[in-house]
Amino acid sequence: MNTRLWRSGPDATASEPADVTVSCHRRLRGPYTGTGSLTRALVPPVYERRPDLVREHAIEILSVAPELKDHIGAARETLTSLAAPEEQTRIYAPVRTRRLAHGLVEFLDAYVALSGLGALRLAFVDVDEADHTDQEFLAILLRRTQGSPITVTVGTRGADLTDELASALSRYARPADLLAEGFAESTVRDQDQLLRAYIDSDGTSDNPHEQDAYRAADPDVRAGLHDERAAELVRHGDWSLCLGAVPYHLEHGRDPAEAGGEAFLKSVFYCARMGFWHAILDQAPRARAAVGPERAETYWHFTGKMSTALALLGRSTEAEHFYLEVRGRFTLPLAQTFTGYALAMLYTRLHPPELRDHHLAKAYVNNSVTLATMLPDPELRTFHTVFQRNGLALVEMHLGNLAESFRLVDEGLQQLERELPAHRHQVHRSALIHNRARVLGALGRLPEALADFTGVIEIDPNYPDYYVDRAALLQKLGDTSAALADYDRAITLGPPFWEIHFNRADLRSLLGDTDGAIADLARVVELEPDQLDARINLIGLLLETGAAEAVDPLLQEGLRLAPGDARLILVRGQLAWESGRTDLARRDFDQALEADPELVPALASRATLAVESGDFGSALSDLTRAVETDPDNSDLLYNRGYVHQAAERWAAAVADYTQALGLPDADVGELLRQRSVCHRELGDPAAERADLDAARTASGQAVQAGAA
Repeated sequence: MNTRLWRSGPDATASEPADVTVSCHRRLRGPYTGTGSLTRALVPPVYERRPDLVREHAIEILSVAPELKDHIGAARETLTSLAAPEEQTRIYAPVRTRRLAHGLVEFLDAYVALSGLGALRLAFVDVDEADHTDQEFLAILLRRTQGSPITVTVGTRGADLTDELASALSRYARPADLLAEGFAESTVRDQDQLLRAYIDSDGTSDNPHEQDAYRAADPDVRAGLHDERAAELVRHGDWSLCLGAVPYHLEHGRDPAEAGGEAFLKSVFYCARMGFWHAILDQAPRARAAVGPERAETYWHFTGKMSTALALLGRSTEAEHFYLEVRGRFTLPLAQTFTGYALAMLYTRLHPPELRDHHLAKAYVNNSVTLATMLPDPELRTFHTVFQRNGLALVEMHLGNLAESFRLVDEGLQQLERELPAHRHQVHRSALIHNRARVLGALGRLPEALADFTGVIEIDPNYPDYYVDRAALLQKLGDTSAALADYDRAITLGPPFWEIHFNRADLRSLLGDTDGAIADLARVVELEPDQLDARINLIGLLLETGAAEAVDPLLQEGLRLAPGDARLILVRGQLAWESGRTDLARRDFDQALEADPELVPALASRATLAVESGDFGSALSDLTRAVETDPDNSDLLYNRGYVHQAAERWAAAVADYTQALGLPDADVGELLRQRSVCHRELGDPAAERADLDAARTASGQAVQAGAA
């Protein structure tokens, strides 16, 4: 099959050789095959010159190239990273790999500046055979290196690309070459040599002669060569080979069920621990086929990890099918306990909203609690009982039973402290404290929640999520400086995390730090352009500060990503209105309201246009819809009252002004002045004088408050 080359970068049409070329074939090293190979090539020389730069990105570097730990040392540890496999209860969300990718792109930017090369040419081949992690990294790399001195060449032989990567190639790269791959034999090789060549390629060879020799070989000879190659790779020592080539060879060796199963078990559990969920969907079905249901313990572990991956990747109905398969096939107590918990999580959290059933979730997890209390091993019994009750607490929270949710978590934590050694199950202890803090917050017991958030940070100080949650609570308590410090700290603890910047932008805006809020929102959009709330907020702040020239590219990119988003269409209409193009503005306001009929700013904007053209009826219609949608908005009531007044509907105007005066954010002086006019027109001079006197008093109070 021919290879299509795509290039992006300053010399996208040039043919200079790449500085680094890597294969991304997942059969070699599983997740991050190509990204890890690139990292192994670049990091050691950087570490010699700038160890601080490497340490800054150690989490992402060691996540894609774990072998480098011996060279650069460990990353900043958390209880999660330190936990023994059997105590690992926290799982990473699929978005974590995006954070790793962003961190690595920023490391590459720093590498180019440090190396003095002027340009960095990277080539990635076999990309259509790459794991999702490599394809995700390449898509982000292509987008974020536009305008940088990094040239990226991507070689594919087929169409098996993620939508994100296919879109990135189309937008940020251009087809460079179509390489016709010929396999004429320059030297004569016998069948044994061809077979060994295929085996030594770890099953990645496209040479048809080698493939034919492999298929024609004696199965026992072929299996023996697979075992020999696996042993050779294990001696090589690179851990990441155990995520790709080693399980591949043992899967096809003489003992796929035992040796292959053990290799897959090591790989699948590692991928689950790291959050490499797509890799599990590649490996777990192969592992299940290798071991068969006769090896019940191993088989259900593979099925459980595969089902977790499916659920986290939005394929929860498929996950449910496999959980039910385990429940129907095996009577193993832990298998029944685990799948009951997992089904409860599907029905209370992971299924689409229309499929959720919290009462069914409670039934499943109650069954798991019962099974856990009957486990014969005391430590397992305690741990699993508390773990299952923690799941029940989540279901109770979703059912609105906050007091019961708190009781379950609090008693579970006390049981762990009472029945298990202090050094055991530290991750789950921290999770329980964190969950108790969240329930306390929901109950309005904010000082107690703060104490728990602070406590969990003390025992796990490098886990950023805890700082984010404490910052939100501190903000509620009014301690904005401490909240800001927590956001600042969280940002330093790992790869780029757009949510922290979004939250900090909100706080900075509240504190009047508009420039800081703009910087944070711009960071969000840089990392994840499809975060429309951040884009809308950024556009709003730029317009407020008079930086309208920066708005258009943000708006156009937003409309490209989400052409039907009502808020973006509204902004386009408002810009057209400000430039005097009222027909275009009206068209956009209409279009925005077709997309979202209750978008209050669009209703208000269209009403103002209608007033300018003398169409009071249309204006009142739109403002009435706006008030019905947001009845506690004093500005809307003022505007509708003003239109009533302009249409000489004096009594209706008085009613709106009066209703607005009862709201906490009302402009009391202006409302009273306008209402006084209406009273005059209605022939009520006493009411007119009373409003004017009250307006003067309100204005004086406002002046004094401003001076204070």
